Amino acid sequence: VFRKPIGWRVLTGKSDTTVPSTPIPVRPLTTAALLEAPDRSLYRLGHSTLLLKLDGEFWLTDPVFSERASPVQWAGPKRFHAPPIDIDDLPPIKGVILSHDHFDHLDRAAIARLAPKVEVFVTPLGVGDRLIGWGVDPARVRQLDWWDETTVGGIRLAAVPARHFSGRTLLDEDRTLWASWVIMTGDLRLFFSGDTGYHADFKTIGDRYGPFDVTMLETGAYDRQWAEVHMQPEQTLQAHLDLRGRWLLPVHNGTFDLAMHAWNEPFERIQALARARDVKLATPVMGERVALEAPRTGHAWWLAPAT
Repeated sequence: VFRKPIGWRVLTGKSDTTVPSTPIPVRPLTTAALLEAPDRSLYRLGHSTLLLKLDGEFWLTDPVFSERASPVQWAGPKRFHAPPIDIDDLPPIKGVILSHDHFDHLDRAAIARLAPKVEVFVTPLGVGDRLIGWGVDPARVRQLDWWDETTVGGIRLAAVPARHFSGRTLLDEDRTLWASWVIMTGDLRLFFSGDTGYHADFKTIGDRYGPFDVTMLETGAYDRQWAEVHMQPEQTLQAHLDLRGRWLLPVHNGTFDLAMHAWNEPFERIQALARARDVKLATPVMGERVALEAPRTGHAWWLAPAT
């Protein structure tokens, strides 16, 4: 879903740097490796799709596995890389956390394939109704308003404010809610932004739920023209500071061509900003394990040849 004149620029003003010229590195995952992984592990599967292992069970955020983030698979933004693991090879999923219903965050084909192995889908208001309309059992859908909380197993989840918009056609804009998510288990605190512009409630969230061990914050598909709904890297860094985060893990990048900037620019900009402010930055390769209690910086894989 594009807002004029944003959509026209994206469709007509591209340079060849918005897509990688060579394959990006991906570390394949297996079912066995995930089952054997230590608790409190995170894996980037692409864009804003994260696989978390918490309390011995698995969680997914904004699962997009299709080749294109589009209403059709013959046109639209195409993946730079395959997911590190196929849906069929994923272990049982305790919960799927959805931030909003745009195509690069809510993949109908992925939901259909995931549904048999997912215990619960946690969504903002209205997004769960879409899932139910697609055939997901209503008993397995929980819909939350901003500042609502729910608990699944030992995981406590809070839907918190975001500054974005929603819709999947030109006729249904803003009929469903969008949200960021606080994910809590024991002494571990995680923040998943989904899509959002910068807003004052980041500090409120940090005061209420922080400090956060890891913030998974949108850093990519930005432009000055739509800064109200997608953060610039400088705003991403400020949001991390407002949230009182320990480690920043940038997401919403490295998988789809959704903006005008070079595909690897978000990594370069956030890395420079983090160094200047002494912020700990985790930039894992797709499929690489991140230890949520002790992340590591990683290397600048977006500059290296594919391995």
